[in-house]
Amino acid sequence: MKIIFLLTLNFVHLTGETFLPLVVNTWPFTNATQAAWAALQSGASAEDSLVIGCSTCETEQCDGSVGYGSNPDERGETTLDAMIMDGDTFAVGAVGDLRRVKNAIGVARAVMRYSDHTLLVGESAGRFAVEMGFKEESLATNHSREMYKQWRKNNCQPNYRQHVTPDPRHNCGPYTPVPPKSLWHYQRKHHDVDRWNHDTIGMVVIDTSMRVWAGTSTNGMNHKVPGRVGDSPVMGAGSYADSSVGGAAATGDGDIMMRFLPSFRAVIEMEYGASPTEAAQKAMAPIIKHYPQFSGALVAVNRTGHYGICRYRYRHVHHGAVWR
Repeated sequence: MKIIFLLTLNFVHLTGETFLPLVVNTWPFTNATQAAWAALQSGASAEDSLVIGCSTCETEQCDGSVGYGSNPDERGETTLDAMIMDGDTFAVGAVGDLRRVKNAIGVARAVMRYSDHTLLVGESAGRFAVEMGFKEESLATNHSREMYKQWRKNNCQPNYRQHVTPDPRHNCGPYTPVPPKSLWHYQRKHHDVDRWNHDTIGMVVIDTSMRVWAGTSTNGMNHKVPGRVGDSPVMGAGSYADSSVGGAAATGDGDIMMRFLPSFRAVIEMEYGASPTEAAQKAMAPIIKHYPQFSGALVAVNRTGHYGICRYRYRHVHHGAVWR
């Protein structure tokens, strides 16, 4: 077995000509990768292995950006997003703004298995989870309470509001909209996005029969506006799977990434003949073009287990960028 760390992306696969089976995980969440790998090696399906891997990260609260007990929203509540996708049938289950249920990836799979829907959100997603047998419990911890307390003490900085009063750059809410004095123009603030204030576990699992599964789990951006859902549960944005081609998973500034469906595009580029590295670069290129202050990464894997990545990091202090 070989473990490869490359630009903060973590891979596990058997050495060999086709590189299968394969577990790919964004960021060095090694325990999650190893848990999925162990399950796969013991005879579990690619689906079960992916759920086990992502659930491990939820339990371990990887980097504080996955699972319960961190990254509270403006009201101090931690909420979860997750999705799972079957590359054979294109079945998808996803949850957004999930509250008071810890196993987000498990609930996402329940949406896929026990409903005709694709995405459930908010309080109703939580009620569905409880109906399906998941435990309802608080997602708050002393750590998340302290994070919220310090954020309020710092005049609610940083936050994600604009064109409101009082001035969100210096004040907490409640906020009301400021009437535009001229034609409204979109001016998105730069937000430093890194593994400590926001991230996602994105995982792709391919078994020896080339069945591809992809999934994600996250607690979203720290101090987000309540109700915010990021790219993680959006199929084609957070991740995507097609067993005839391969899979992809993304991480970074989800509010930007979901506008371009980079995981879907990477898989399509591989279908058209691009290598995984080329596919990842092509999928990221329009995001970088339109949002040069964006930070994020994408891993693409073809059905034979060959992989490639593209990572782009905007460095706010030096007003520069690194694209790999």
